[in-house]
Amino acid sequence: NVPEDQADKLLLASWGLPKAVLEKYHSLGVMQMFEWQAECLMLGQVLEGKNLVYSAPTSAGKTLVAELLILKRVLETRKKALLILPFVSVAKEKKCYLQ
Repeated sequence: NVPEDQADKLLLASWGLPKAVLEKYHSLGVMQMFEWQAECLMLGQVLEGKNLVYSAPTSAGKTLVAELLILKRVLETRKKALLILPFVSVAKEKKCYLQ
């Protein structure tokens, strides 16, 4: 569980994302994360590029965790990222979404 003193970490606005990115998520109705998603981002040195392996049911929100990690790393390091998706339809959807 996310400690009470870090409850603000559930809000996307707490993760230092650019305004345009936050506005895109907000337009899709995503303003905060589930506790488990914030926990993933706060584990160890995940935000510094260390590995993270997590499992959740379909449609639980795994993609949001991956997107936030990728966006933060790309924006902070100015390096490219490779996002591998399981289906062409999902890849096309994410391409349009992330542009």
